[in-house]
Amino acid sequence: MSAETPPHESPAAPVQTMQHTTRWWLIATFFGAGYLKPGPGTWGSVAAVLLWAAFAWLAHPSPATLFIALLIGIFLTLLFGIPAASVVERQSGGHDPQFVVIDEVAGQWITLVLSPADWKHGLIALVLFRLFDIVKPFPVRRLERLPGGWGIVFDDVAAGLYALGIASLLRIWF
Repeated sequence: MSAETPPHESPAAPVQTMQHTTRWWLIATFFGAGYLKPGPGTWGSVAAVLLWAAFAWLAHPSPATLFIALLIGIFLTLLFGIPAASVVERQSGGHDPQFVVIDEVAGQWITLVLSPADWKHGLIALVLFRLFDIVKPFPVRRLERLPGGWGIVFDDVAAGLYALGIASLLRIWF
């Protein structure tokens, strides 16, 4: 230990904290998609749709397997996305920073959860989710008032549920 490092602290402690913080930023920005311009939220949604499409194209899952994979993805985005959004919001000093897009990923996957794996339904889900995420019909906007990552993520969960409902109705005709 050096003279500058107190005996109760390991020199590796700041590195571990920095790595932990970096992981939260990677999750919150969905591995950097949130840094894309213009419209980082749209890029987060596009990344979610592309990941869904890549899984469907490469793995050829049954509809039940795709459904389960999306449920697992949604669960993981909520489990890690809420604390990541909270940490990044606090560290960035801004309320619901635009580059936090893990919420768009969760909402987009909710919209896709019942969709057949084809480009037409992926596009419909993308457009509907972005519309509801931007317009924020009642009570979606009220959910933004929840503290920290809860408010950041749950307004998009609600927008995803609205979009899922409309996409499910549209599937009757398409």
